[in-house]
Amino acid sequence: MNIIFIGKRGRQTKTMKLASPSGLLTVFLALAILPAIMFFGGYFVAQEVAPGQDIALLNAWQEEMDAQRNEIATARRKVNEDVDALALRLGELQAKVIRLDALGERLTEIAKLDKGEFDFSAKPAVGGPNQSSAVESMPVPEFISSLEDLTRQVDNRNEQLTLLESMLMSRSLQKEVRPAGRPIKRGWISSYFGMRTDPFTGRREHHKGVDLAGKAGSEVIAVGAGVVTWAGSRYGYGNLVEVNHGNGYATRYGHNESVLVTVGETVRKGQPLSLMGSTGRSTGPHVHFEVLYKGKAVDPNKYILAAR
Repeated sequence: MNIIFIGKRGRQTKTMKLASPSGLLTVFLALAILPAIMFFGGYFVAQEVAPGQDIALLNAWQEEMDAQRNEIATARRKVNEDVDALALRLGELQAKVIRLDALGERLTEIAKLDKGEFDFSAKPAVGGPNQSSAVESMPVPEFISSLEDLTRQVDNRNEQLTLLESMLMSRSLQKEVRPAGRPIKRGWISSYFGMRTDPFTGRREHHKGVDLAGKAGSEVIAVGAGVVTWAGSRYGYGNLVEVNHGNGYATRYGHNESVLVTVGETVRKGQPLSLMGSTGRSTGPHVHFEVLYKGKAVDPNKYILAAR
């Protein structure tokens, strides 16, 4: 068997003669082993180079994953901080709303409004038809801005209601302190303020108060809140009680059978001060009632009528 090798462009040729089967086997083995050697050689070379490339690739992936983890941790921390801030702001608003509810209840009581109409423990009455359009979620920045606006509105309302409470309390206090009404629950006026004939001398004299006759032992009450400045016997008045109401006002209650209060005691409007009697210059059971403004006696009748 001959094997012919042809050179470039077919000009040179060589002939190899295989004289025996053993030669043929040798050629076959050479042709089979050479590709195997090349394959395995390339494989082993690749095994030497590939680990370096894989490690570099794994390192790149690891760095990318670490960066993403850091971004996620930062975003989560930012969200937690925002949630904590919102929770704190919500707590402040809840405290302010509780204050406003208590203030509203107090104003309702002071102003004597209908509690059924102004029920601060219930939600405001609102409503409306259902909208067919889809509900849109509020973006976080817009939500925070709305929360800030609501906080400012609550603070503003709190200041306004506090001022209103102060004004109403002042008016209520003035009303409580200012003398008004009758010093007895039952009885009649037996002598008015001004010039009259004195029952003991028969002369014309100025009467500094109003006499209100009634049943002996009946209660004589304060016509305004104040502090007791006299509680005992006084010339001409018999057993006298004097109350200072502030703002220049004072009241006197004379001819009492007995006195129920002491000097320095704080009394409220309508509180019993004494029991009606006929002590001092008196012709019978009655109370001599005086109103003084800045130390000068004024007509008590207009203060009696002011309570009607």
